[in-house]
Amino acid sequence: MSSVSKGIRKVQVMLRWDPSPIGAPAHDLDIIAATYLADNPQGPAAYLVHFDSRSPDGTIILNRDSRTGQGFGFDEVMTLELDRLSAAYSRVVVGVAIQQAGEEMTFGDIPNSGVRLVEGHTTLFEDDFTDVHGSTAATVAEFTRESGTWGLVADVRGFGGDPDAFAATMGRIDS
Repeated sequence: MSSVSKGIRKVQVMLRWDPSPIGAPAHDLDIIAATYLADNPQGPAAYLVHFDSRSPDGTIILNRDSRTGQGFGFDEVMTLELDRLSAAYSRVVVGVAIQQAGEEMTFGDIPNSGVRLVEGHTTLFEDDFTDVHGSTAATVAEFTRESGTWGLVADVRGFGGDPDAFAATMGRIDS
């Protein structure tokens, strides 16, 4: 686990993975961001941002959504403009889920998967999901606002189950 104590303003979460072999179902990984209200930061998420959605105020946007992993480098990118996020929100949890098409897949089944968090040209965190190879989803970062400044705790925590169940529980302390 690592912490960054400087204030974070705008961050990109970038996801990469190799495509499935020819003839096999496509590997589809998705970035999910859950935003929590300041008056209930451990309660249910106020809203989720994932494929085909964005935050109501446009501060969290999925810039690039890959359903196959085809391409060079990072195939899926989400931008979080934390400095523009309303003071009504004090916590954002970011996770990655594997879409399950048919048989259950884990991070160990998807070659070259990894996540990187960057602010500008600075890499804040990078991981290859090795420690959660048997999981179907994982949280990768938690952003919290204290005294108006956003901080980051980057910690990959695995989860087993379907993407909807993960999205419903990903920000809970006991999950």
